[in-house]
Amino acid sequence: MKDVFGMMKQVQAMQQKLADAQAELEATEVEGASGGGMVKVVATAKGTIRSIAIDDSLVRVDEKDILEDLILAALNDARGKGERMVQDKMGALTAGLPIPPGMKLF
Repeated sequence: MKDVFGMMKQVQAMQQKLADAQAELEATEVEGASGGGMVKVVATAKGTIRSIAIDDSLVRVDEKDILEDLILAALNDARGKGERMVQDKMGALTAGLPIPPGMKLF
């Protein structure tokens, strides 16, 4: 029975660490860029877009499709950076725990 109580304490501690990590990731910002930095997107590590900055030289009606593609690329860049940050953070927190393959905690 003693092992069960020890395991419950470990689970509670892990839950708190995961909650803290989730809050930290929501507060952490990543920046994605495209077009040599002419389009920048700031997002949280969890994927909430906070801002978009577009270089003035890109604002031309006849090149609208290029601008849209650059914004999309910058968004995807920011999302990818955030996902890598989440994986790194969660991997460090769950190191050594017997978590089944494919199980997601976040």
